[in-house]
Amino acid sequence: MGKRSDFERRPRDYYPTPIEAIEPLIAHLPYKFDYIEPCAGDGRLIDHIHTLTGGSGVCHGAIDIDPQRADILRANALQLQTEIYDPETFIITNPPWERQILHAMIDNFMAICKSWLLFDADWMHTKQSAILMTYCSKVVSIGRVKWIEGSKSVGKDNCCWYLFDAEHKGATEFYGRMVEYA
Repeated sequence: MGKRSDFERRPRDYYPTPIEAIEPLIAHLPYKFDYIEPCAGDGRLIDHIHTLTGGSGVCHGAIDIDPQRADILRANALQLQTEIYDPETFIITNPPWERQILHAMIDNFMAICKSWLLFDADWMHTKQSAILMTYCSKVVSIGRVKWIEGSKSVGKDNCCWYLFDAEHKGATEFYGRMVEYA
């Protein structure tokens, strides 16, 4: 059930990531980078990053608890281990928004490497986010996202990309939505 509606949530918060949600992130990534996608679903986020970077962003591991594509391995993102991945690799994912799972993922992911996670903007304004926000080095606002393909409307929550880094010290950098002028 949604926060401001009565629609039934999809199991495991499975909402494929549209390309419009990825576009604002690209300017905050290095020209060439490696990443892991631990909540890969049907692989759209991977495909969009490949398209938007011209292949300079390389996915070195895609898993999901219920993979929707043959090249995505079945595994639990909460069981990723730090010794497997290079700390220069990113985690980039659109995780489940259920707070208990989300918070556990943030803790686990940032222990492995710097982690970009896409979820609702309201989270950063809650008491429950206070400790985790001390590890957030960047927030990139993307506004509302059309999560359901073919739908006439966008979601009811504004969203952000959050960059979590266990080594982060200092203030969080905030980036508002970019406006293109004709």
